[in-house]
Amino acid sequence: MPSLGQRAFCEWLGTAFLLAAVVGSGIMAQKLTGDGALALLCNTLPTGAILAVLILVFGPLSGAHFNPAVSIGFALRGELAWSAAAIYIVAQVLGGLVGVWVAHLMFELPVWQFSITQRTGPGQWLAEAVATFGLLLTVFGCVSRRPQSVPYAVGLYITAAYWFTASTSFANPAVTIARSLSDTFAGIAPAGVAAFIAAQLAGALAAVGVSRWLWRERITA
Repeated sequence: MPSLGQRAFCEWLGTAFLLAAVVGSGIMAQKLTGDGALALLCNTLPTGAILAVLILVFGPLSGAHFNPAVSIGFALRGELAWSAAAIYIVAQVLGGLVGVWVAHLMFELPVWQFSITQRTGPGQWLAEAVATFGLLLTVFGCVSRRPQSVPYAVGLYITAAYWFTASTSFANPAVTIARSLSDTFAGIAPAGVAAFIAAQLAGALAAVGVSRWLWRERITA
C-alpha cells in the first residue's frame, strides 16, 4: 500500500489537474465562443473526461477523492482514518489552488485574482446539496457493487450534473475555494463560497446516511 505521503501527493496532483481542466477549459471556451450554452458545454466535457482519467490513474493509489466531501464521507463510513482525511483535505485544497494558478499561467492571465461572478441564493444552495448528494451516492454505490465502474460513473455524473443543477455542480469544497480565485468563466465570488460549502457538506452527510441504509452489508462486513 502506498505511504500516506504518496497518497497525499496523489490527492494534491490529481486535484491540481482537475482544477487546471475546469478553469483552463472555461478560459478556452470564453476565447472561442460568445455563446453561453456552447461555452458551458465546452467546460463540461473536459471536466467529465479528466475526472475519469484521474480516477483511473490515481484510484489504485489514494482512492482518487480529489474532494473534501468525498474524504469526509469515507471517514464517516469508517473507511478512511480521520487523520488521513485531514491530510487529504489539505492536499486537495492546495492542489486546487495550484491548478487554478497553472491554468492562469498557461493562458497568460494574472496568477492572483478574485472572481466577481455571483453564485448565490436558495436555488444555487439546493443545487449544490443535490449535486454533492448525487456524487457521493454514485461513488458509494459503485464502490459497493462495481468498483471498476467508479471512474466512468463519476465522470458521467458530473457531466450530467453540470446541466441539471442550477449551480453547474461544483459539488466539491476544494473546487469551490479554488474557483473563487479565478475571475474567469468558471469563477465564483468569494462571498458565495461559505454557503456553497455548507450546502455541499449537507449533501454529503445525507449521502452517507442513505448509503448506510442501501448498502449496509458492505459497511458492516
